[in-house]
Amino acid sequence: MANEAAATPHLTRTRIDVDALVARVASVEAGALCTFLGTARRHSEGKEVNLLCYEAYPEMADAAIAAIVAEAQAQFAGARVAALHRLGDCPLGEASVAVVAAAPHRVEAFAACRYVIDAIKARAPIWKQEQFRDGTAWVGDPGSFRPREGG
Repeated sequence: MANEAAATPHLTRTRIDVDALVARVASVEAGALCTFLGTARRHSEGKEVNLLCYEAYPEMADAAIAAIVAEAQAQFAGARVAALHRLGDCPLGEASVAVVAAAPHRVEAFAACRYVIDAIKARAPIWKQEQFRDGTAWVGDPGSFRPREGG
């Protein structure tokens, strides 16, 4: 299973196809399928967001997500996991990250799904920029706000 995870790309610059992720992990052996979608929302820290933009060190991010998926599959009995993170622009309402976990029982499916999304957020070298009407800022870097040019 770890070899399969390592060979699967975990980053995309296009809209995330959740059905394709489900198809990667679903089986008649799995009685539970848990899906997590992180979506671009309109407001952040009291400001109105117009767009999110994700950047990454692609090789490191892909390897980190592959390792996280492999860890979850080893840790949670019978779990099969697929994860995909979007890079580039992510319009409001669209998924920026998706995790799908299938397992024989719901406890393992939920636990694997949560483990993977929490680990991706903590360990994958992926950075989120929020774009506002008046400028941009990198999430987690309060001093990064840059006013929009000409405005």
